[in-house]
Formats: sequence, C-alpha cells, structure tokens
Amino acid sequence: MSIKQATSGAGSQEPEGQRLSKRVMQQMGCSRSVAEQYIEGGWVAIDGRIEEEPGARVLDAQQVSVSGDAHLLDLSPVTLLLNQPAQCRDPFKLLQAPTHSATDAQSRHIRVLQRHFKRLLDCAPLPLLASGLAVFTQDRNIARRLHEDASTLEHECIVEVSGNIDLADLTSLRHGDVLPPAKVSRQNETHLRFALPGTAVPAIAAQCASVGLKAVSIRRIRIGRVPLSKLAEGEWRYLARGERF
Repeated sequence: MSIKQATSGAGSQEPEGQRLSKRVMQQMGCSRSVAEQYIEGGWVAIDGRIEEEPGARVLDAQQVSVSGDAHLLDLSPVTLLLNQPAQCRDPFKLLQAPTHSATDAQSRHIRVLQRHFKRLLDCAPLPLLASGLAVFTQDRNIARRLHEDASTLEHECIVEVSGNIDLADLTSLRHGDVLPPAKVSRQNETHLRFALPGTAVPAIAAQCASVGLKAVSIRRIRIGRVPLSKLAEGEWRYLARGERF
C-alpha cells in the first residue's frame, strides 16, 4: 500500500518518507531503471504487501523486501483480448484485474500486473453497434500488423438481421457498393456470417441496409487466426505465446 502524506494539527505533517525506487536501489545496488522494473514486475513488497508503483513513499520504519526469485523476464509487452459488449464507449474501463477470465490458460505463464493496463493501444476498434473480439496491446509490432494490414486481414462477424434473406440479397452483399468483396453466408433465418477485411467492419450495417435488411446486432468472433472462442462478454484474456493474427 502506498504511504500518503497526512496532516494533523496546525501546520504539522507526517514524514513523507523515501521514494520506493530509491530504497530498492540502495538495497539491491542497482540503477533506478532496474529498481523500477523490479517494482513494476510485482517483486517488491512494503511490510509484506506487494507495491507496483515506483513512486510510492516508504517510511524508515517500514520494511521493503524484494522477492528472492525476482527477475525481469515478465516485463515484455502484453496483448489483451476483450469480449467487448455493444454500446461500449470506453472499453478501457473493462480492462482490469477483476474482469480477467478465470479460464485464461496464459495465467499459468503470466502474473497479472498493474503495468499490463498501461500504454495500451486499441488496435481494432469496434463500431458502437458491434460487440465481440477487441484487441489492446503494448506490442508495437502487433499494433502495426493490425493497422497496416487492416485492408487485407480477415475479420469474421456474425450479424443478426431483420427482414427477409434470399439468394439475391446474399449475392448483393458479397459484391455490393458499400463493402469490398466479402464472404457472406446464411447461418439461419436471422443470422448472416461475414468474412471481410477489418476496414470494412464499420460498413456492415450500411451494406445490410442497401438490400433492405436491418443489422440488429454485429458480433466479431475472429481476427485473422485469433478467435473469440468461449471468452465471456465483458471479460478479457492474454494473447497466448503461440497465437498469431
């Protein structure tokens, strides 16, 4: 827990203490940047409680300990996959430890750290109407891949529509004026499957409207080779080491 400044009486003030990163530098005999990495890596505790903020204040009487198996291997950038609900205006609010999927297999390899929720890039934003797979990453290479290849990387969406679907509609949807050529198939009487470039996802509703169909809901279930799978709505998981878009 961070030690915060407190006041009592007129003009009296509790000691501010020392910056945690400085205390770790002194104890470990390391540089400030390395000390901060140990702290952000979740290896440092104040009086037995993990503290991940290098700027936390620590008093002389408090004990700072660094885990005996501390290392800096967990500091590589992470990518989070979120099952984003429709009408979600701020998906970053859903990215926090309590909404981490309990079925995330990567949990065996990655400890959830506060640093994993900082400096994230929203790489494949969903239209407000849409739900499903969203990607947030600290990895510049993944961000570049999803951005630069958005016009060719295939996104798969399940679209619930109202209106009558016939063969002529499917042909028009595959080769319409609003979307680039797309793979469109009928799932059932009310649902269509679209496989199309990521840049075209925001235009799905307009393409449906062009043939007299109303898009009731749009759910993205795959980006490239990465599926939404069984991730519950509102929950997130880590991109696994072997997964590639």
